[in-house]
Amino acid sequence: MARRAEEQLVTSRVKLPRRVVERPMRQVAKRLLMALGVLFLTVLIVWSDHEGYHDNADDSVDFLDSVYYATVTLSTTGYGDIVPYSATARLTNVLLVTPLRVLFLIILVGTTLEVLTERTREEWRLNRWRLRLRDHTVVVGFGTKGRSAIQTLTATGLKKDQIIVVDPDSKVIEAANAEGFVGVIGDATRSDVLIRAEVQRARQIVIATQRDDTAVLVTLTARQLNRGAKIVAAVREEENAPLLKQSGADAVITSASAAGRLLGLSVLSPSAGTVMEDLIQQGSGLDIIERPVIKAEVGRGVRETDDLVVSVLRGHRLIGYDDPAASPLQLTDRLITIVRADESRGELDPQRP
Repeated sequence: MARRAEEQLVTSRVKLPRRVVERPMRQVAKRLLMALGVLFLTVLIVWSDHEGYHDNADDSVDFLDSVYYATVTLSTTGYGDIVPYSATARLTNVLLVTPLRVLFLIILVGTTLEVLTERTREEWRLNRWRLRLRDHTVVVGFGTKGRSAIQTLTATGLKKDQIIVVDPDSKVIEAANAEGFVGVIGDATRSDVLIRAEVQRARQIVIATQRDDTAVLVTLTARQLNRGAKIVAAVREEENAPLLKQSGADAVITSASAAGRLLGLSVLSPSAGTVMEDLIQQGSGLDIIERPVIKAEVGRGVRETDDLVVSVLRGHRLIGYDDPAASPLQLTDRLITIVRADESRGELDPQRP
């Protein structure tokens, strides 16, 4: 039981993006070389004046005795078996060996303190991150679908510190950290892993797992922890889409079918396929966005707006642009419009409920 609990703790930890560039092993190696340098210098000092030292065993001090004396002197207060008896040897101990001993201890203690300080600093960063984390986005899976979703979110203005990546592979989380995202290592079907990602306070959840059954379990767990978050999930097979919606997903994207439809459209009309690919690629060319109705548009028809309106979202009802019920526009409506990419940055609201 203890081993299982330890494995769960290790495999579901939160990893913030690292700020330290130098590797820990390199720091330890550097400290070790410094300590060996101090030891070697002390040995040379003692050996250069070995006639001024007395050994209780054989009254003489050779090179091995010098190494022994330097080692025990730097690491402890000495054992008294080898002592300096001449005035020169004692003066050398006071002026040189004692400062080297202090330096040696500083190197050893400093390494320990640095490790403790780094842990304390990491805990402080983690606690501070948790306190200020609100209305963030949790992305489950950092594969091709997850990366593409994050690229679209960041292209619309969502900050990297508002995105948390959850994945069971530690190397994947390291890759996410390298790109500036907070990562949680663990199985997202477990509630404790999602709690570490603060999913209960998230505004939106993107589920981009490799397996459809995993997506269903993650959706169920996420919806149980957060009733109000917007959950968008991707599935491979279209027959599993209704199951995802029953599990609590607000929107389900069938990746295989969507790619197939885009391929078919490109065969029938390569230009139409190019336009569709441009629309779904946020930040370049044309973008399809959702924005609120402004006061100047209230009471007008859909075709009287400055933007090319595709649909009108009224409450939970999506109305097509050619539906007579879409006009006149109401203040609480939201418009699905097509705009140029440079215009979409100011109109799109990535933090909307």
